[in-house]
Amino acid sequence: MAIVPEAWTPAARRALPAMRAWREAFHQEPELSLEEKRTRDKVVAALTELGIPPQTFAGFTGVVGLIPGSADGPVVALRADMDGLPVTEATHLSFRSRFPGRMHACGHDVHMACLLGAAAIMTRGGRRPVGPVKLLFQPAEEEGRRGGALPLIERGCLDDPKVDYVVGQHVEPNLPLGSVGWKTGPFMAAADFFRITVFGRGGHAASPHQGPDAIVIASEIVNGLQALVSRVRDPLDPVVVSVGSIHGGTRNNILPSEVVLEGTVRTFRPATRDLIDRVFHRRVRALAASLGARTRIEYLRGYPTLVNTPAATRAVAEALRVEFGRKHTIEVEHPVMGAEDFSRYLERVPGTFLHLGVGVPNHPSSLHSATFAPDERALIIGAATLAAAADGLQRNPP
Repeated sequence: MAIVPEAWTPAARRALPAMRAWREAFHQEPELSLEEKRTRDKVVAALTELGIPPQTFAGFTGVVGLIPGSADGPVVALRADMDGLPVTEATHLSFRSRFPGRMHACGHDVHMACLLGAAAIMTRGGRRPVGPVKLLFQPAEEEGRRGGALPLIERGCLDDPKVDYVVGQHVEPNLPLGSVGWKTGPFMAAADFFRITVFGRGGHAASPHQGPDAIVIASEIVNGLQALVSRVRDPLDPVVVSVGSIHGGTRNNILPSEVVLEGTVRTFRPATRDLIDRVFHRRVRALAASLGARTRIEYLRGYPTLVNTPAATRAVAEALRVEFGRKHTIEVEHPVMGAEDFSRYLERVPGTFLHLGVGVPNHPSSLHSATFAPDERALIIGAATLAAAADGLQRNPP
């Protein structure tokens, strides 16, 4: 009869005190994208304590660790992001942020603690991984354009030894605490960003007929862009166009000469991404020209669509079912319009991105909220998830 290896969860439960300390230390001192120097130093110290030599980089805050395998199995990389957000914390946590205007409002403190916890149970939990496991502590996921994954890849994080599979996870308030969500194929959207400057003619608000009114024209553009969603693409092909910022004017009786709009475009299919890019420019210019104004458009490509490799995802899902049971291993029904630079790894290496449930009934919370505070019990599931995923890919490679 085959011997079933010991589950990872009991070891993760024993590691909770260490994970709690790491998470609280990260949470108290959040740092913005590419500024994660204190965070890097904390990661380096934790890896050193675990006996894992940390690899650091001049002028870049990423950290890479390597756990040798007990045999010559596939190399699996596990990733956690490191950066916080420009949010003023409004939780009542005893370890809330000490830095005004900065907060781990997206759970990256949890991600790092879970990855360190997975490293701890793979090195000290009495059960080593079959093959080598790389630990990727990546900065700048929130940066949105180049991000931190691409610079880390350019510094060789997927080489020497060459990575065969890559796994990441993100806290998810819409899944119950104690569960893990998975999905094959497209899972998260591509994200592009725009900045439109509308040039009108400034003047007295009592005389709007004397020249193009930049505020009225900007308003027409905001409304007109929604036709790209409702009338340009296939209604079964998800697209989001959102304006998140409008700036123009100084007081109630002066028409400004310029108004600036900033926003984002989310798509899944590369062809749709290209289509929206083209018609976006055409529609904005046409709307402005019809009212006698001109515009300057800056349109920047951000992260590509995150596409989970089907075979690797199914292998990980099966390992999680063994670890947690089917009830707690949930196939996510629909992709989400959020974006992630974990997609950069999946463009190069097979793998999967998971959602770690942190939802608690009657305590609604949301990512990027000033009150976001995942339950520390998620650390146990998160660490066991990463260890089980690596183990499943190494023992039963797809």
